[in-house]
Amino acid sequence: MTEIATTTVRHPPDSVRAIGDDGEVLRCAQDVQFRQTPQLNILSAAKDLSRSALVRHLAVYLVADPDQTQRNLIADVEAALDGGVTCVQLRAKPLTDREALQLAWELARRCERTGALFVVNDRLDLALAAGASGVHLGVDDLPLRDARRLAGAGFVIGYSPETDEETLAARANGADYLGIGPVFGTLSKSDAGEAIGLDTIRRRAHLAGIPVIGIGGITAETAPAVIEAGAVGVAVVGAILRASDPRRAAEELSDAVSGTLGA
Repeated sequence: MTEIATTTVRHPPDSVRAIGDDGEVLRCAQDVQFRQTPQLNILSAAKDLSRSALVRHLAVYLVADPDQTQRNLIADVEAALDGGVTCVQLRAKPLTDREALQLAWELARRCERTGALFVVNDRLDLALAAGASGVHLGVDDLPLRDARRLAGAGFVIGYSPETDEETLAARANGADYLGIGPVFGTLSKSDAGEAIGLDTIRRRAHLAGIPVIGIGGITAETAPAVIEAGAVGVAVVGAILRASDPRRAAEELSDAVSGTLGA
């Protein structure tokens, strides 16, 4: 497992205090010592995010999973951001709430520096506490309508449907974008299922009515085909985190995506 940098902060973000009276996150965070950090502006920026801006942010999407790198995850994410990653999703299932929140704060600061979108996988409470721009949900997570009611209209919500029917309903239920996959199959997520192929991406991109990104086994070599099938971007894990040079891997992926989108 990757090394996770530890940090002490004196004052948690306002989002923690705002939900702290009846939220589990603050009860978890009360025992953590905090150090002074600059106020994050990611969440407020997300309120003004237009659809065209969201599409641009979804172009090169890194799922940052501590289990998928033997290096320091924060350093890998910094390198990837420098290489052109436009969105980072924290997927930290093995971590405690305290550890995940700490890591989310650190990644949110890095994303703010480069103007990248930052979202948290599965956990709306942690996303709000960390000042993230959004959350990404699956079919077994908090229902979209409830997430939208709790998060408000300005919060970015991504969703991973498993059927065409879920794809059709996602927009009306509150999703801003969809992650469709696994396109080519993946070793990065044990429960991802069988590869769905490019035809399914093409069909669901047509059905969705909102931006779609492809995920699952995508590389710089296969990314153009996913974009040509109708996706506005690609999400990767191992293509960057398991690369010997994460920055270079991100640059190659960014070049492949931008070259196809601009064709």
